[in-house]
Amino acid sequence: MKIEIPLSEFQERIQKTQKAMKEAELDLLLCYGNESEPQFVRYYCDYWPSFESGGVLIPVEGEAALLIGPESETYSKHTSKISNIKKLLAFRESSEPEYPGAKLDTFDSVIHEMIGDNKVKKLGIAGYSLITKVIFDSLQESLEAFGNVEIVKADLLVSKIRAVKTENELNCMREAYRICQCAMKSMLENLRAGMTENQIKGIAMETIFREGGEGEAYPFWILTGSNTNQAISRCRNKVVKEGDLIQIQVGARYEGYASTMGRPVVIGKANDIQRGIIEAGLAAQKTILDHTKAGMNAREISKIHYNTLKQKGYEDHILYGPCHGTGLMEGEYPWIESNSDFQLEENMTFATCIYLGDDKNEIGIRIEDGFRVLKEGTESFSDYRREVIEII
Repeated sequence: MKIEIPLSEFQERIQKTQKAMKEAELDLLLCYGNESEPQFVRYYCDYWPSFESGGVLIPVEGEAALLIGPESETYSKHTSKISNIKKLLAFRESSEPEYPGAKLDTFDSVIHEMIGDNKVKKLGIAGYSLITKVIFDSLQESLEAFGNVEIVKADLLVSKIRAVKTENELNCMREAYRICQCAMKSMLENLRAGMTENQIKGIAMETIFREGGEGEAYPFWILTGSNTNQAISRCRNKVVKEGDLIQIQVGARYEGYASTMGRPVVIGKANDIQRGIIEAGLAAQKTILDHTKAGMNAREISKIHYNTLKQKGYEDHILYGPCHGTGLMEGEYPWIESNSDFQLEENMTFATCIYLGDDKNEIGIRIEDGFRVLKEGTESFSDYRREVIEII
């Protein structure tokens, strides 16, 4: 049987959201998504925009609608778990074709169809930091027909619902991590000096698709040698050399759910500087996974992370961290940071995100794995080769 999210669960998500909307006194909620950040749309209907962007408009009572651009009708009907689909010019691709003669809806017509003559006082936007000004302006203009409507940021309303995962979600995440581990294993088995970063990435991509993944969970990177002290980067055609420390960051996507793994690798025998920073990162990750459990305040995890690295003499190498939520995106709400103040709950899912940068020696590492919070402890989604990895 295929591992997936059933239709009933998508419907339950909308019902939970409508309950939260009522508590927040929202009349409407617009969930916005695009090709690279689809989570707010995909969560409610499994639609993943391509070229165009998309939205899910949810009334506090009644049927939700998927909002798409003019070209995505046949594609959306094939994938969407919401059958009420509306085409809007505002969601067209960024080159802005005109589509003369096309029969299209507007925010105005969709909202009127949803709520009739009822008054709209407050509308929330989930994906507030993502939505384009063109779409925001079109929405704002249409809302003038409904009086003085307040527009508020509603990312947190949706993110809190998503934070605790169901068993179906956990199964999708486990499969995404299985695929991701296969990709990491393939890279390490085939990695050799003389290859480029992009060639190594190609090994991972072939494995991801062969194992049933949808593709990369994010533009992952393989950084080699000097200048690996980049917390975020991209693969290039830089050549791997003997003695290099390589920062490998790879993620696979399955049924919308993202996995992520980070491993430092040395071509040849690790020198003292390389071994020291890798062992510090491994110790920090182990301490986090050994001590995390439901009921803890998140900032306690950050303290554990910092204290471990301080004992190792690497506290000045910390950029951020040590964990972020993970699910439909590699990094999603909530983050675990030094100023965090929330209780960990069973079935929350995080990724250890242990980044250590050594600017003096121009090297950096990331050790990253996903895990689930349990009543007592954690369930790791990936644990392949948590060690000083040397390619001899």
